[in-house]
Amino acid sequence: MKLSEKQRKFTIMIGKLIAWGYVRGYELTFGHAWRDEETQRRMVEKGLSKTMYSKHRNRLAVDFNLFIDGEYVTGAYSYTPLGERWEMLGGHWGGRFEGLCDANHFEFGD
Repeated sequence: MKLSEKQRKFTIMIGKLIAWGYVRGYELTFGHAWRDEETQRRMVEKGLSKTMYSKHRNRLAVDFNLFIDGEYVTGAYSYTPLGERWEMLGGHWGGRFEGLCDANHFEFGD
């Protein structure tokens, strides 16, 4: 599958996740959706990412900010229903990454 095809499919998947979440009281705003090389390098240097090959660089990952009942929440457990739904849609959820729990991270699964 070409990169542009993956990006389009990813966008549809993200739309489905957002719609599913809103019906259940999960309000989302975008954090990082795309990163250039320099931004990714800084993320690695700060220990916020483990690789220069992040799917953010190919527009195949997004980090969400989560609000429940209007309150911003950061606990990984709060993202679990969204992460499980994302996996059902065929994506990879950062809450299951080994060695770095990144629960607000949702990426294309290929």
